[in-house]
Amino acid sequence: MIGEREISPGLFVRGIEPPLRLSDYRLIAFDMDSTLISIECVDEIADAVGRKAEVAAITEAAMQGLIPDYKESLRRRVALLAGAPASALEQVYRNRLQLNPGADELVAACRDAGLHTLLVSGGFTFFTDRVRRRLNIDSSRGNVLEIEGGRLTGRLVDQWWGDIVDGAMKRATVFETCVRIGCEPSQAIAVGDGANDLEMMAAVGLSVAYRAKPKVRAQANVAIDMGGLDRLLEVFEPR
Repeated sequence: MIGEREISPGLFVRGIEPPLRLSDYRLIAFDMDSTLISIECVDEIADAVGRKAEVAAITEAAMQGLIPDYKESLRRRVALLAGAPASALEQVYRNRLQLNPGADELVAACRDAGLHTLLVSGGFTFFTDRVRRRLNIDSSRGNVLEIEGGRLTGRLVDQWWGDIVDGAMKRATVFETCVRIGCEPSQAIAVGDGANDLEMMAAVGLSVAYRAKPKVRAQANVAIDMGGLDRLLEVFEPR
């Protein structure tokens, strides 16, 4: 196993020997919150009901892996959103949600190289659908917030696949997508930052930690500690 080394400032690799060929991969799967975008959407929605500090503390503990049951941590956070106006979602999207640097460039480069692009998030479809369209990502999966009478109920809506998108569901979604497009998991790349990304990162051929929590960074093939998401392209041969 090749040990960790810094191949350029703030860009580390482990277990691989660059340059790789992007065209050898068929799928790239992205987490959303704090990976493709700069915020944790649930924390920003909580700000609308004056509970951001309480929700953000649970989010941070979950992302650090200090709360092992991601589903329970998400249910706790969503419950604290009860009563928030549905209009808060649009306000968060318009006023607070920003793409992380290099997101456009990385997604476009992967699409140009023929990879299927997937957004799989423990966040909410209100945001995943919009980010998917904004970045021209092929497919996405997320959780649905229940809204009644123009306000969040503090509950999630069951989906056809049956459960909350947690680490296991992210992994399953990557496998399902591999089957659908006809590739092996070894031909997939997974990009994330938090503990609920570890299962999909462990299941693929190339795992990427973007400004990630220590537990995640320690298990990734590529760690981007500085700069934008497009720094991943430095690991590959120029096209």
